[in-house]
Amino acid sequence: MNGSAIAASGLRRAFKDKIVLDGINRVRMPRVFRRVGATALAAALLAGAAMATPGAATADSGVAVPKAAAGQDRPELQKAIQEFVDSGLAGVQLRVHDERGEWVGSAGVRKLGQSAKPPTNGSFWTGSVIKPFTATLVLQLVAEGKIGLDAPVAGYLPKLGLDRRITVRMLLQHTSGLFNYTGEYYDDGTIVPGIPGTGKEWLDNRFHSYRPEELVRLALSKPARFEPGTDQSYANTNYTLALLLIEKVTGHSYAEELQRRILGPLKMRGTMAAGNRTRLPGPHAHGYFRYQDAGQWKVVDVSRQNLSLLAGAGDLISTTQDLQTFFSALMGGKLLPAPLMAEMRKPQGKLGYGFGLWVQDVGPNCGGIVFQHNGSPPAGYGALMYSSPDGSKTLTASITTGDAAIDLATEYQKLTQRLIKEVFCGGQAAS
Repeated sequence: MNGSAIAASGLRRAFKDKIVLDGINRVRMPRVFRRVGATALAAALLAGAAMATPGAATADSGVAVPKAAAGQDRPELQKAIQEFVDSGLAGVQLRVHDERGEWVGSAGVRKLGQSAKPPTNGSFWTGSVIKPFTATLVLQLVAEGKIGLDAPVAGYLPKLGLDRRITVRMLLQHTSGLFNYTGEYYDDGTIVPGIPGTGKEWLDNRFHSYRPEELVRLALSKPARFEPGTDQSYANTNYTLALLLIEKVTGHSYAEELQRRILGPLKMRGTMAAGNRTRLPGPHAHGYFRYQDAGQWKVVDVSRQNLSLLAGAGDLISTTQDLQTFFSALMGGKLLPAPLMAEMRKPQGKLGYGFGLWVQDVGPNCGGIVFQHNGSPPAGYGALMYSSPDGSKTLTASITTGDAAIDLATEYQKLTQRLIKEVFCGGQAAS
């Protein structure tokens, strides 16, 4: 068993409750995290990735920060992100918007071997954070009467040969039963491989370009995980199909519709569907992949990668500012009519997943509910995106991994919960 497999096996043993998924990986989360998606850090561990030399936190790393957002005004937030770095991450950039205004800060290093801090509004690969964007585009088309939420997807995409019982709603809620094209991991330990999304095999093919239809057809060539609508299992196939649905109904590319309907109106100039792009634009922190090859541990800079592997499901480039803008607007009712927004927010099934949203109960001390979707591309990067129900309080962050091996089975949960506590609970323990 290689290093990546050992890490994955260890993580599966460490978590004893519900399987929750994000990006291309799956981990078991303890009961208190039942409604939280797997995150960048868990994904990094599953991929055999690891972390970096700590650096000092800063509230100004290459980007001018308004006086109201100065790091000394929120020492508890600065301390919280420094703890991520002290635990072994290469870098963190965090943005918090709440009743006290906006705070931005960073910790760690922009690049291993250098002292510069991560830019506070640098671009990054977000992974599955794109799923709420994709769900929003579909629901806008539902609002316009161009798509039926409970209509068979096969009626819009007849050439794929889809089971006619699979509806648009099932795609958005992960209840279609379709095979996850990046591989399926069953409770009994059985693994049915798909397109390599972790480990050395992914690393060697990380610049390969995939077409969305190619990904879906691979999934359809495998047995379904369950009958449509009878269970729930997080699968990127659902959201790549949603991308094809958007393109078929509108006659435009996904990227064009994303720009026209969301990015343009909200002036999100730092966000784009990655497509076949392999380089991050503008200032950005570097992420790293640690793996074992022929008995030797190696570390590779993976700030360049091709996320067409996750079309519509994980191929977004963004910034903490843009993610804050999007999630605040979505939660504030600016992108969807109220009835569809209510549908989007309803947690469904054993995963507690709505339409592109995880619903997390953080307890009465923190206001009860937050909505979120975190993300992790195959390696190197992760994203956090949380909001209060009305969009007035948000937390958005980017995380990069480095070169130091650590066990994140418990560290990640502790560190993320600390951030949630500081932002949504006023520093009081969640209950």
